[in-house]
This record gives sequence, structure tokens and C-alpha cells, in this order.
Amino acid sequence: MIRVVLDANLYVSALLKPRSKPAQILQLVYDRKVQLLLSSKILSEVKTVLLYPKLQRLHQRTEEQVYDLLRKLAKIAVLTPGELTLDVVHSDPTDNKYVECAIEGEADFIVSGDRHLTDLKDFRGISILSPTAFLNVLARRGR
Repeated sequence: MIRVVLDANLYVSALLKPRSKPAQILQLVYDRKVQLLLSSKILSEVKTVLLYPKLQRLHQRTEEQVYDLLRKLAKIAVLTPGELTLDVVHSDPTDNKYVECAIEGEADFIVSGDRHLTDLKDFRGISILSPTAFLNVLARRGR
């Protein structure tokens, strides 16, 4: 099964736009067509971002609903140990957590809309793609 790390912005986009490419990717995770990889650092960032008051007004989920979403994701994901420390995303060091999780979880892809990550293109054989490019790869593979 394809193993993937998703950037926090994809979770936000999926909640705000249920028909978006990030929402399609998240549905593939829920349908267990791709294996989600998460770390505690990623979960923490997703929680923080989804609970920003401005974003919460937009997605209209309560704090409890956000926690339920995070619990559901953690339950179906492979949680990586979070022991690896890398310094590869020089333009935004906070994004290193995605590469670290991908390496620890032996990911095939990191999916992100953040140019700090997508500019890397790949790292140690892990392709870093936009949501559209990732879905195109899956379509070519017949998934």
C-alpha cells in the first residue's frame, strides 16, 4: 500500500472544501486505499491550525469535533516514533517534521501545497508532490 505524509494545510483544505483534491486524498485515507503516516508533531500542528479561531469560524467544527477528527486519524494512521531530527527544509525549518515522519515511516510520498516542501521535489527517494500531482500518480497506477 502507498504510504503518505500529508501537510497540515491539506487537512484544513479538506475541511473547508469537501470536494477539493485534499478532501479526495483524505477520503482515500479513510477508505484505506493509501496508508497515512503521522507523528505527534504533525498531529499537534494540525490541531493547532484547525483550532485557530479564524479557521474554526470557517470550518464550523467545535473543539470536540476537531479532537474527534484527530483521534480518528491517529487510529487509522501509522504513528512514527518522532525520534529523527533533520535540517533539510532550510526555508521553513518547521516543515522538517514532515520529512522526518516520511523517513521514519518509509513513506512513498509527502503531499503538500507548501512550496517550502514541494520545492525539494524529493528527498531520499520520497517524492514530494502537490495534491493534484499525487492524485495523477495514483490515477496512472490505477488506484
